[in-house]
Amino acid sequence: MAKKETFNDTEELRAAIADLQAKIEARDHRRREESESEIVQDSWIHKEETADAETEEPAVEISGEDEEPMENPDADAEIEEPADEETAPEQTLSDRKKRIIRETTGEAEETVREHHEHPRNERPRHSAGTHNGRKKKRNDDDIIISLKNVSKSYVKDIPALSNVNIQIRRGEFVFIVGRSGSGKSTLIRLLLRELKPTTGSIMINGMQVEKLRRGKIPKLRRSMGVVFQDFRLLKDRNVYENVAFAQRIVQVPGREMKRNVPNMLAKVGLAGKYKANPAELSGGEQQRVAIARALVNRPPILLADEPTGNLDRPNTLEIMRILEKLNEEGTTVIVVTHDDKMVDEMKKRVITIRNGVVVSDEEKGGYSNEV
Repeated sequence: MAKKETFNDTEELRAAIADLQAKIEARDHRRREESESEIVQDSWIHKEETADAETEEPAVEISGEDEEPMENPDADAEIEEPADEETAPEQTLSDRKKRIIRETTGEAEETVREHHEHPRNERPRHSAGTHNGRKKKRNDDDIIISLKNVSKSYVKDIPALSNVNIQIRRGEFVFIVGRSGSGKSTLIRLLLRELKPTTGSIMINGMQVEKLRRGKIPKLRRSMGVVFQDFRLLKDRNVYENVAFAQRIVQVPGREMKRNVPNMLAKVGLAGKYKANPAELSGGEQQRVAIARALVNRPPILLADEPTGNLDRPNTLEIMRILEKLNEEGTTVIVVTHDDKMVDEMKKRVITIRNGVVVSDEEKGGYSNEV
């Protein structure tokens, strides 16, 4: 088996070298023609100059087969004007030939060296976010939600939220828990820009929330799918139309809509009930319709406010399985809840708020006793 792989690798190397040689010969031929044409043209220009002209003719550097001649060549490529005009074309052409041979020889050597150093299926690949095969240093670009020193007071000196600092990265699944009146609802309204913080800053998906003009707020909200406890479905429209409504708002073409809506309904397990009215569905099914509507436009963030508050245990587990699957596909999921059993079972990141203050933030946490 090993001998066969070596033979195939050798054949691949020979084919690669033959292909490269063919490309080099074609490029050399074209460059020679271009060089000769340019030299003749330069010679005519030189003859028409006055005797006291001191301007040098810049040499034209050929750096690639698809590039235009450069007006300002590198210093190393410059060629001084010879005293004898008749020998200038030959010297210039010779220098250019040497440079072309040097460049192409270097490319061939690099190709052969890469082939030998990296066996088949192990050769380096350039990927998105890299330059010359080197990965960029990690930065904070993957932080999709950031709250820094955020406080909100409805009444002076009585904060609903106090000095909240939270950072959520793309692709995370986060629970935000706390008792009624702890500040969870205020936090949601701040994220949706229904409220502005009294102090502090909020950044969501690259947008500075508290500084957004009124006309930019819809763009912010389109970056988040929102699911509420009471479903908020359109009772006079069937399941298909409820989900399609979110697409109509952003003016998705009809052909795309007819593809996107059924796909999303299939993802939440309701492909066979697209004609049903909300009143004909169970609570769990209605919540799945709400999730499909929230995600049909593919927002990077899903914000769920007590999504299982009105559901029994089996439906609660089904909804959480759907949310977890969506998270595995890349959606950042934030669930605000007081369902302690569900939080303990899921073992996700848990942020606990009490009296407007973040009292804990734990990876793979549970429902804190401090709630």
